[in-house]
Amino acid sequence: MKWTKIGKIFSVDKNFGWMNTHAQIPTVLNLTNKLRVYFATRISKTESKTTFLDLDIKDPKKILYIHDKPILNNGKPGTFDEHGIMPAGVVRYKDKIYLYYSGWSRKSSVPYNNLTGLAISDDDGWSFKKISDGPILSSNIYEPYSTTSPFVFLENEIFHMFYCSGTNWIKINNKYEHTYDIKYASSKNGVNFYQNGLSIVKTQNGNEAITRPVILKRKDIYHMYYCFRGSEDFRDGKNSYKIGYSWSDDLVNWSRDDLQANINISKNGWDSKMMAYPYIIETIFGTYMFYNGNGFGQSGFGFAKLED
Repeated sequence: MKWTKIGKIFSVDKNFGWMNTHAQIPTVLNLTNKLRVYFATRISKTESKTTFLDLDIKDPKKILYIHDKPILNNGKPGTFDEHGIMPAGVVRYKDKIYLYYSGWSRKSSVPYNNLTGLAISDDDGWSFKKISDGPILSSNIYEPYSTTSPFVFLENEIFHMFYCSGTNWIKINNKYEHTYDIKYASSKNGVNFYQNGLSIVKTQNGNEAITRPVILKRKDIYHMYYCFRGSEDFRDGKNSYKIGYSWSDDLVNWSRDDLQANINISKNGWDSKMMAYPYIIETIFGTYMFYNGNGFGQSGFGFAKLED
């Protein structure tokens, strides 16, 4: 499969006095006549808020509306999302919208911890309410670090979740950097997920991090895209996030071949140093991949179109 880049859509410019930097982790809901893109923006260097904008489904470069406030509040002191919230996956289930999100909490020994929460909307994704103060995906005996950034889809009445799982914290240049791979969890109700702790897309070495998986199904083959980076010089450097690729015919056994992603950084411009956090959405007008560019989304997000 080949992707053609269309261009950047949006970057923040101190919108409404609180969208100060970043438009990160674009997460897209198809509303038939438009696309609603949830994204994380930063009110400060260390605190993310989630909001959304609406795009023309025929021409996603055309912005129809930008929401003027966060859709979720930070959690209570001591909870998993007290220091920030980022969107991850969105699913329509019956007459509701399920928004799976990553919660941030600061730590003393390492910089942060990430776990997964769930908020539900009954007004077509305009507003959301958290289902609990606690996470639906957490650390456990097999996964002692983070469980975050899930992609979720429904098939055969099963919620299939692919998510980023922490594998280690590595000290580099006197700073701890997180590494992670991709794991799988399943649920019958979209709330209670079973985690088996098995890596399905593994890192190529102990310094690699893989995150933000998304799946596109074509002719009984599951195509997974994600982003991967190294642990040194990855902040717009030589080991910054790039788009990777794996495929499977059973959702269990995956073959990794990042060269087959067929999309890479540009020679110059907003995505010339980094491509991160892909999210794929199918519409009657085409299949789009939304993604972040340089600076983990500091330069904004744009999209590419699949050439079928």
